[in-house]
Amino acid sequence: MRPIMKLTEGLVVIRWPPGTGAFILPRYKGFSTLFLLAASVAVFAATTVPPAIEQPGTQPTEVNNFSSNCDSCHAGTDNPAYEPSFGWHGGMMSHAMRDGLFWATVAIAEQDFLPSADPAERGGAGDLCLRCHGPGGWLGGLSEPTDGSMYTNNEARGVECEFCHLLVNPDEGLSVPDTIEVQNSPYLAYDSVFGEGYYGSGQYVLNGNGTRLGPYSDADANHPHLQSIFFRQGEFCGTCHDVSNPAVGDLAHNNGAQVAPAGGSSGDLNSALPEKAQFLNPPSAYGIVERTFSEWKAGALGEWMVNDFASLPTELQTEGGALEIAFHRAYDARSNADYVDGTPRTFTCQTCHMAASTGVGCNKKSSPVRQDLPRHDQTGGGYWIPEVVAYQKARNTLRLGDDLTQDQIDAMQAAKIRSAGHLASAALLGATAGGNEVVVRVTNLTGHKLISGYPEGRRMWLNLEWTNNSQAVVKEHGAYGTIGRIVDDLDGVSHQVETIIDPGSTTVYEAQVGLTQQWAQQLIGLGYDRNIALGYDRSTDLPTHTLGELADAASGTSYHSFHFALNNTVISDNRIPPFGFDRDEAEARNALPVPISRYGNPAPGEAYEHWDEINFAIPSGATQVTVRLLYQQTSWEYIQFLWLANDGASPFLGNEGINMLDAWLNTGMSSPFEMATVTIPLAGEEIFSDGFDSGHTCSWTSATGGCP
Repeated sequence: MRPIMKLTEGLVVIRWPPGTGAFILPRYKGFSTLFLLAASVAVFAATTVPPAIEQPGTQPTEVNNFSSNCDSCHAGTDNPAYEPSFGWHGGMMSHAMRDGLFWATVAIAEQDFLPSADPAERGGAGDLCLRCHGPGGWLGGLSEPTDGSMYTNNEARGVECEFCHLLVNPDEGLSVPDTIEVQNSPYLAYDSVFGEGYYGSGQYVLNGNGTRLGPYSDADANHPHLQSIFFRQGEFCGTCHDVSNPAVGDLAHNNGAQVAPAGGSSGDLNSALPEKAQFLNPPSAYGIVERTFSEWKAGALGEWMVNDFASLPTELQTEGGALEIAFHRAYDARSNADYVDGTPRTFTCQTCHMAASTGVGCNKKSSPVRQDLPRHDQTGGGYWIPEVVAYQKARNTLRLGDDLTQDQIDAMQAAKIRSAGHLASAALLGATAGGNEVVVRVTNLTGHKLISGYPEGRRMWLNLEWTNNSQAVVKEHGAYGTIGRIVDDLDGVSHQVETIIDPGSTTVYEAQVGLTQQWAQQLIGLGYDRNIALGYDRSTDLPTHTLGELADAASGTSYHSFHFALNNTVISDNRIPPFGFDRDEAEARNALPVPISRYGNPAPGEAYEHWDEINFAIPSGATQVTVRLLYQQTSWEYIQFLWLANDGASPFLGNEGINMLDAWLNTGMSSPFEMATVTIPLAGEEIFSDGFDSGHTCSWTSATGGCP
């Protein structure tokens, strides 16, 4: 059942010239508000969702029957660690609208979206962010204006229970009977040309009759419910964990992609919505922001049965590794790792991030004990943000959701411990000494790139500490510490900034995005200020490059930038691919390493290596080396950008940069997390971080090229 959109719905108010009376156009034929044209400036009212950002799927006010009383049934069980409520309350899904890093990022995106000196004429990009971080409020029409200023504590629940449990597969051929898929023309999150639904960028479709959906057919609930196998599929998580920028996808010369989308876009500021990139292509085809779902989709684990765990490459079976943990949790829940109803279990997102357990999902006496109950913790690598939330609550600088209870704070602390476990299980670290060098190997034990997710400020690196017989440090690679930069917090207390001391000589795993010279010229031609700083010197706060400098550079030049709403290219991406990472699929989904020749340089039809090997020369006098794999959720360089780039003009978001700086300084500066460590003598025996030595069943050297 799909109601037909009325042409009178979704009207856009345009004032021309600014300050005069208004005329009205249908929303689906609106102008793009990403840019102000030099010859014809169209200024949208603040309460309008810009067509440049509008995307397929359920639209605001079409479905909004959420409640906040889920805890009355799904909490208070005998085992809160496994019940839905406790895990969700601790995880970042619950705190997606409390996250100060999110708000500081939205502030810059809103600032960047229109090239106007008048703050009242900026904005629009926030609609893309709010769509996933606060879907209840977004569906309720609160993303107008797009800076989130209409949200209240009532919407502080972030990605709430009802939102996920109303999701239907946007693929028209995979509908659940007796549901109403609310997607009206032209907002259809499905394209028959590509033969699948649109998974990504928050292009979600919800059930419009209010019936809750889940993985079980026999739920004993006080509300209507239906079974949907969509809840067991990676595509479900891909709804929000593959992010593309539709505005850049429409207008940048390269559509903001590694490979130009087959469906293309009109590239016309005045085009109707159905002619825009987000209506002509799957979300993975344009405007790259993050590609976690696509990384998993391009890997082999999505088709690998958990019951076939023993046939995986030996290194992926490492005790304490992510896949081994997921395998044993599934088997500990029941003797067969498949679902109780007989559905085969593969290594999906849910297999690791919502691991199987034995327990009850409801506190009612009639609730059945399930042997494949998914934990609702959605644990990832967010070991630091819970500290930020707690700090900002105590300081009264939370943008939203300052009504946190002690139970929620306790749940966040439990989530921190889980996050540490996830990070410690993500990689196998090995080192071999021979001749004049040490070979370090990092193996990805996850189903996506190592590391994955939102790339800005997120990094992993190798630290090597070389010592002599007296345990004195001879040399250190990848050192982390103070760089002589002193910054004051909100109380005027001075802090010595800590970061990677010499990033140029450090083995850092990260994705760096930025702008091309041609795109910079386009932006300036459309009214953007040439003096926009693309980055800042981490010691002096001076701009490293400006938009104008890039526009004047040689053709083919690209500069790194943290302006995610404007970035149109991946400058480098050396994050380690997952097992079986297919080159063709990665290319189709714009998830390739950069350069493409990394990790074995596979030919079309082949797969990338899921490990990295690095050779280090042994310094004179060293008799031992300790190798550490470190991860940092948010770097000084990104925090500095969010602080300095915020011009303070926004009445609602103008303080988010300084507030985030204050929180970062006072919560350990997102201190690096040690994912793995090994110490070896420089005489030559191979040692792995899992505790195995020369008896390890999977031996490798730089000569053999790795484990079978």
